[in-house]
Amino acid sequence: MFSYKNDSPIDFIRLALSVNALKFGEFETKSGRISPYFFNMGFFNNGFSIRTLGSFYASALIKSNIEFDMLFGPAYKGIPLVISTSTALSFSSNSYKDIPFAFNRKESKDHGEKGSLIGAQLRGKIAILDDVITSGMSIHESIEIIRSEGADPAVIVIALDRMEKSNYSSTYSAAKEISNLYNIPVISIASLKDIFELVQNDKHFIEYRERIKEYRMSYGL
Repeated sequence: MFSYKNDSPIDFIRLALSVNALKFGEFETKSGRISPYFFNMGFFNNGFSIRTLGSFYASALIKSNIEFDMLFGPAYKGIPLVISTSTALSFSSNSYKDIPFAFNRKESKDHGEKGSLIGAQLRGKIAILDDVITSGMSIHESIEIIRSEGADPAVIVIALDRMEKSNYSSTYSAAKEISNLYNIPVISIASLKDIFELVQNDKHFIEYRERIKEYRMSYGL
């Protein structure tokens, strides 16, 4: 297993490759584009990988210097993200010792504790954790939930910024569109630029260099 610092985008890319969360090949995206790579957060599915992933998210939040009071994860992929990141933050320093988290249900319960939220009460400045931003639907829903509870979305953290022209703009990526729409910073652990850097400099991925270069030139920003 490779060593990692939890603050290097290339180390994150290597971690994603090691658990098959990132794959190279030919994959059709929702937009109909044929992408030379595919990212699936669902493959962070064991103790080591999800613990390490949480450390990367925690590091990204700390380095951003953006103030936040708690974490929110949109169901379902955001659930392990807020748990692992809150845990990682608790080991980083006393400043983050007790960062609470919450996540939503897909459907509200009408019995027991009822409602659509699980975890701590949403309050103060909220960091939203998600995997990628494609259509932005889960982010839109998350912001609505947070604001309806009287809290303020402060930052959005994603694992991978594809840095592609969105379906609606030739100027901005989906992540940038969300940031502009809500005036909220979007930060990522890694990006298409980092994937390209890896394949350019690592001989093990030489067969993917030209395809990723072409894709970046066609759709990248």
